[in-house]
Amino acid sequence: MRNMFNRSRIAGLAVLSAASFIHPALAEEGGQSSGKHFWSGDWSLTVGGDFYRQPRFTGSSKYIMSAQPLISFGRTGVAERFSSRNDNISFALMDMEDFRVGLTGEFLMARGGSQADGLKDVPWGGEVGGFMEFYPTDWFRLRSELRHGVRAHNGIVGELAGDAFYDVTPAIRVSGGPRMSFASEKYLDTYYGINAEESVASGLSVYDPDGGGITSAGLGGAVTWMTTDKITTSLYAEYTKLQGKAARSSLVSERGSRHQLTVGVSATYRFDFTLD
Repeated sequence: MRNMFNRSRIAGLAVLSAASFIHPALAEEGGQSSGKHFWSGDWSLTVGGDFYRQPRFTGSSKYIMSAQPLISFGRTGVAERFSSRNDNISFALMDMEDFRVGLTGEFLMARGGSQADGLKDVPWGGEVGGFMEFYPTDWFRLRSELRHGVRAHNGIVGELAGDAFYDVTPAIRVSGGPRMSFASEKYLDTYYGINAEESVASGLSVYDPDGGGITSAGLGGAVTWMTTDKITTSLYAEYTKLQGKAARSSLVSERGSRHQLTVGVSATYRFDFTLD
């Protein structure tokens, strides 16, 4: 099955494909790198917005409306890959027909003020690491990410996801599959641990994760519609249930919820241009 949709989800950053930008010769099969410079050829810039309803923070039972920009940048004519809404910013270092490996990262919002409700503030930060994708068939993708916290926490987090995708019509694709995440003790202590001081201030029971492990499991899916040649819209939902030490945190069991649901819509527009 051809990969019709390729829209990277990012928050205000442009993503470049290593295969099509650093090594343009790899894209010549698509007929896009025929000029005298490495940037010569046909390119596309895709911009749009993502609007969704999600928990105030992971483990919360209260929901908020959020929005973020969507921006992607790359050569036209390069073989397109399936992408999921929950994919983080990615930069492919090795891109083969059924296998990809590269760098990935995620921006983390701060937790503080009314969100904390007596708990310690967690500053904004990020996570950086690597990703790997494997296509056992032309309609199914397996993806894993392993990231280390920067500033917000000093732990390690990982994600596993499988997505089946099917083109109902030439313009409409449905996709979905299972998800699982895990984290180290340092990550769990930052977001789920409750020390004695926080217990007094918040009224929650003291909780020490004392180790890492699986933090959530769930399902996600999307319906993507190529409305026109340049406009793409999508409706998606992601459900996860907190597991293990994350679910046993007093922040979740006494004040929040193990059940986490995100639903949203997105729309993007593609601008095509040529560089000499």
